[in-house]
Amino acid sequence: MTTTAGEVAAAVRAWLHGLDDGQRDRASFPFDSAERFMWAYTPGPREGLAIADMRPEQRAAARAVVGAVMSPRTAGEIGAIIALERVLGEIEAAAGRPDWPGRDPERYWFAVFGEPGSKAPWSWRIGGHHVAIHVTVADDDVIATTPSFLGANPAVVPHGPLAGTRTLPGEQELALDLLAALTPAERGVAIVDRTAPADILTGIGRHADVRSVPVGIRQADLAGPGQAALERLIRHYLERARPDTSAVAWDRIVAAGLGDATFAWSGPERGGGHYYAVRGPTFVIEYDNTQDGANHVHAVWRELANDWGEDLLARHLAAG
Repeated sequence: MTTTAGEVAAAVRAWLHGLDDGQRDRASFPFDSAERFMWAYTPGPREGLAIADMRPEQRAAARAVVGAVMSPRTAGEIGAIIALERVLGEIEAAAGRPDWPGRDPERYWFAVFGEPGSKAPWSWRIGGHHVAIHVTVADDDVIATTPSFLGANPAVVPHGPLAGTRTLPGEQELALDLLAALTPAERGVAIVDRTAPADILTGIGRHADVRSVPVGIRQADLAGPGQAALERLIRHYLERARPDTSAVAWDRIVAAGLGDATFAWSGPERGGGHYYAVRGPTFVIEYDNTQDGANHVHAVWRELANDWGEDLLARHLAAG
């Protein structure tokens, strides 16, 4: 068993053990349930057990699961995204818009599919406004951490005690670093549109829909600085997970052909709505910051065949 898989299983079991029977029933689903493939990033109810319905010690155990699953950076980002719900509610109230029930840091739901720590496959997720994280474990290994969606509204807090606070800065700054590293000729290929799409294009289906995702410039066609900057950007998304898990995901990308990964940018670099996509043979990354005056980020990483571990699970069944 890998370190991460063991720690995740222990943390999830500890959380489940601390729930009463009714809570455990709401939090638990069969691994083969169709619910396992449901996800969204807009406000609204999810299946599972909400933070609102947990006692303080149960909430602490739920946070421990997030810490076991994610890298320290991303565990902190998830906490910050959840905390932004109150900030967003205050901004909307000040603008004359009602603070509707969707702006609530307790409206995030945890769910478990299958039996954590068993030999059979199992998975865990957290879902709510701007957070959709899924982890699948099989053969004592974490075989998938996608779909992986994080968002932030506001991306930069405009005023108040937290004015200037940024959430998810790396997703933007590393892409801007990449643009800055490109030669004029490379930029001419990478910048595909002066207007950004209004949101991510791959959707929330069981499989990412890449038909509308722009292609841009291939990694193999970049000079050394651009290649290195694109690698840093891709790794930033993979490193939402713990190091042993992200390293395996990176190996899958390299094995499938890193040189065929492409980078495309739409919109201005600063001062307006912008978007970028990184596409490879086996994955897609999208970032969109167009809404609310370009202060509202959506950032997703998906594996085209292995979201929810589907590809590796199929191989496991075929070999068994």
